[in-house]
Amino acid sequence: MVDRAILAAKIAAVRDAVERIRTVLPADVDAFVSDRTTREVVVLNLFVALQECVSLAAHWLADEGAMVPASYGEMFRRLGEQGVIANDLALRLAAASGLRNLVAHQYGVLDWRRIHAAASERLTDLLDFCDQLAARVR
Repeated sequence: MVDRAILAAKIAAVRDAVERIRTVLPADVDAFVSDRTTREVVVLNLFVALQECVSLAAHWLADEGAMVPASYGEMFRRLGEQGVIANDLALRLAAASGLRNLVAHQYGVLDWRRIHAAASERLTDLLDFCDQLAARVR
């Protein structure tokens, strides 16, 4: 059984990070690219939100007695395969886990236009993930 307190705390952290991004993210990508402080606030909160989603996925699988895959992307795909979350959402989150790794390990210079696109277009995926998990424990 999934620990509701952990689930609630992690969901709150995702929602807080998403709200912080939405508060500071300019619609114009060039304004974003030229503002270092905004870029740092966005990338930090995007990392936090993605990391909390990864943690939620790992906790969910472990608490259900399933084997926790070694890769973050596989965790989301497994949740989709098991019907815990919608499969199309699982695939998008698996792809997003690559962005989390890029930020965490600095595998090169970040593409600020890609970060802006992710922050503009994919935050709803993170919230949908939280909502789908929360709905399963009600």
